[in-house]
Amino acid sequence: MPNPYANVSPAEVRTLIREQKITGQTSGMCAGYAQANMIVLPFDYAYDFLLFAQRNPKPCPILEVTEVGSRRLQSICAADVCTDIPRYRVYRDGVFTEERTDVSDLWRDDLVAFLIGCSFSFESELLEADVSVRHIEENRNVPMYDTNIACTPAGKMHGNMVVSMRPLPPDQIVRAVTVTAAVPRVHGAPVHIGDPAVIGIADIGKPDYGDSVTIRPGETPVFWACGVTPQAAVMATKPPFAISHAPGHMLITDVKNTLLKG
Repeated sequence: MPNPYANVSPAEVRTLIREQKITGQTSGMCAGYAQANMIVLPFDYAYDFLLFAQRNPKPCPILEVTEVGSRRLQSICAADVCTDIPRYRVYRDGVFTEERTDVSDLWRDDLVAFLIGCSFSFESELLEADVSVRHIEENRNVPMYDTNIACTPAGKMHGNMVVSMRPLPPDQIVRAVTVTAAVPRVHGAPVHIGDPAVIGIADIGKPDYGDSVTIRPGETPVFWACGVTPQAAVMATKPPFAISHAPGHMLITDVKNTLLKG
């Protein structure tokens, strides 16, 4: 079923999120507008992460970086990174310790926020191309998985890629690849099509993040690089402190998806 916020403006949805009237996952909201993952790191780790993202553009396409100590975004939207995402995760020494709807009281003057392209951004275009998006149909969060695909390390930052999965019938796969390849700043074309075991996924029915979805007979799982990859890198690298979005709970930007093509 269509998301009730599919045709609501990003600014209106961010206000509802700030007021904690929306605290759930954001897939299908604000059709046509880019959504963004987030990772916040101390300044001592910021350069290494910037280099990590540059070396791993499929899972970490950067849309904006804040000034050191600033909570405000300027380029992709006028938003506060501490209040305008539905749910946040807090990591201490690489361990996920708590989930919150507001992280204002945790903000510090040495923190830098990185906003990263999200595959939710291309889902409206998949739907327009008559490509099925199962988690939207089933009103669930997209299934996401840890993989054995190693990212290129940078300084202290290292880890494996996380992927999101959408099951597709054979006649939709080429269309899905074509549509998503046109938007490399929100992960672009799939990184794997077919057997999950090849990329280290033991049980497709048990995602590491998000929700499981129905895979119908004859359908093929299709995997895209995912912006949860920085969270996996944080767990591998173990910085003393980090904040991220909760998987599937994105910042909705004012940037039209059409501006991210090419």
